[in-house]
Amino acid sequence: MAHIGGIVHTHSTYATAWAQAQLDIPILGTTHADHLTVDVPCAPPMRDELILGDYEYQTGWQIIQEFEKRGLSPREVEMILVGNHAPFTWGDTVEKAVYHSAVLEEVARLAYLSCTLRPGVARLKETLINKHYERKHGANSYYGQ
Repeated sequence: MAHIGGIVHTHSTYATAWAQAQLDIPILGTTHADHLTVDVPCAPPMRDELILGDYEYQTGWQIIQEFEKRGLSPREVEMILVGNHAPFTWGDTVEKAVYHSAVLEEVARLAYLSCTLRPGVARLKETLINKHYERKHGANSYYGQ
């Protein structure tokens, strides 16, 4: 895993609700796409033998395994939910990790509200996902620098 300067673990309301429901947070809008090009992943609940072992270590290992399973980069996706538990975020600095926690909670809240207002709401178009992500994070980024 890449260098991480800070890790944040919260039990924020909306992100934790998605984790407890064992659901990825779908990418529905441009706020999400400003930060990620994928759904926020939710790792499955931990198996009993992991819970009964070195719990904190195993939680980290569960996160790493989920990233490997999905082919995700922890440098590009700096957040995850752990099923039946709560969110975890990280960054190059503690401040960045805290920022990602705030972003995750807002994305979780917006997705919850969108899914409540329109069950089965469509995922954001790839064109908009790529445009919003690349203008902030791409090689020729120009927005919000």
